[in-house]
Amino acid sequence: MLIQAQGVLRPDELQCLRTLLDAADWADGRITAGTQSAQVKRNQQLPESAPQIVEARAIVRAALARHPVFFSAALPKEIYPPLFNRYEGGQHFGNHVDNSVRLLPDGSRHMRTDVSATLFLAEPDEYDGGELVIDDTYGEHRVKLAAGDMVVYPSTSLHRVEPVTRGARVACFMWIQSMIREDAKRSLLFDMDVSIATLRQKHGEEEALVGLTSAYHNLLRMWAEV
Repeated sequence: MLIQAQGVLRPDELQCLRTLLDAADWADGRITAGTQSAQVKRNQQLPESAPQIVEARAIVRAALARHPVFFSAALPKEIYPPLFNRYEGGQHFGNHVDNSVRLLPDGSRHMRTDVSATLFLAEPDEYDGGELVIDDTYGEHRVKLAAGDMVVYPSTSLHRVEPVTRGARVACFMWIQSMIREDAKRSLLFDMDVSIATLRQKHGEEEALVGLTSAYHNLLRMWAEV
């Protein structure tokens, strides 16, 4: 399931993030790469020691907490602290699959990565190339969204970032451990949730819709790991 969430960041939040990141000192992006990923990863990343990272993460977390599409698509149990990267001058990230388990930055525990997400922070006309290319059972998807928009997709997906040949591609990325481990079940619940919201707007709380909402929550109750 590949979902695009529009307007995750408000314009003021986007501007604040861009100001913070423009003033940052970037490090080699391989600091968070696994063994296989390190062979194909060529980009820059905001290090954990960067003075901007606490405020930048707080802005992203607040935006995620209020965005209904992100919550419905990911059903997050735990979100890895958001990270920030930058591609320029031909930098790219070759085909890879995200690590299945991540140690949190504070070393306190591990989390499983069920869902991956990229929040775009640069407008598409600010750079050439840099498409996020995601392969799934339906083929290849090339994603390059407006600044402030996000794409959410299964962490099991093979994906890459194409070389950036002009300008700079700046983005936030993260992994989510979902309350629903299986992508097929998350997809079904997301489709139900969207349909319920659409029907509620058109018809209000009629009896059939109450029954459908009950079915959604009973499935969530049956499948969720909390």
